Amino acid sequence: MTTAAAPTATGPQSTTVRRLLALGRAEATLLLRNRTALFTALLLPLVLIFTLQSTLAKQAETNPGLDVDSLLVYGSVGMILAFVVYYNLTAAYVGRRGELVLKRLRTGEARDIEILLGTAVPSLVLGLLMAALIGIGGSLGLHLAVPVNPVLMLVGLLLALATMIALAALSSAFTKTVESAGITTLPIMLVMQLGSGLFIPLEVMPKQLADICRLLPTTPAFQLIRVGWFGTDGSVAATGFAGSWGAAGSHLVTGTIWLGLAVWGAVRYFRWEPRR
Repeated sequence: MTTAAAPTATGPQSTTVRRLLALGRAEATLLLRNRTALFTALLLPLVLIFTLQSTLAKQAETNPGLDVDSLLVYGSVGMILAFVVYYNLTAAYVGRRGELVLKRLRTGEARDIEILLGTAVPSLVLGLLMAALIGIGGSLGLHLAVPVNPVLMLVGLLLALATMIALAALSSAFTKTVESAGITTLPIMLVMQLGSGLFIPLEVMPKQLADICRLLPTTPAFQLIRVGWFGTDGSVAATGFAGSWGAAGSHLVTGTIWLGLAVWGAVRYFRWEPRR
């Protein structure tokens, strides 16, 4: 006489989405417990927005016709993404590496790319929420025109976020402690703020300097956002939805090249455990 085998209970099947959400939820808990990281992510960008407002007002005095309102909203969104995503994520990678969290995660089901993206989830969500609040609130409060090309805006935003994640992973390789992240990330932070047209609009720079800045790693992605939003990157004015794609062509090529280089650098130099 044979007996039927008892059914075995199985939990929910592990998928990429489930693993990313689980990693993101754990990282969010750690972020909420870190007051220094929360201050950097939430308050510091808001303080810089007031500095940006006074800086643009002074620049408008010597550059008649400068659209201060649109540049204020655009620059504020860019700086929020720079601090909340790039800087905060660099510190997170360094902290989890020092705690051997990354090393232990590699022994489980999650793949390397899932570990990196899962760690980035809270920074991405927080950065996008803050950027949306500033962007939508500022646009409504300052009565800015509706975006010329929302699709191009989205492409620029995705390119900016992907580049920042790759740069954060690369920067973490040269950062020994969380405390030193403020020093090692400073060069790229300055490039983002001063060279990408966030703090100083490219159109007020000397032409040769502006042309060089347009070739910097994060400038193309931010300029795509600006062209899609306002129909201009400060040098070329686009006409309508179709014209904005033509104005964005060079930025798309340059931004894609920099993203590829940043990903290569992250894959080549990223460390999963501290140096001995």
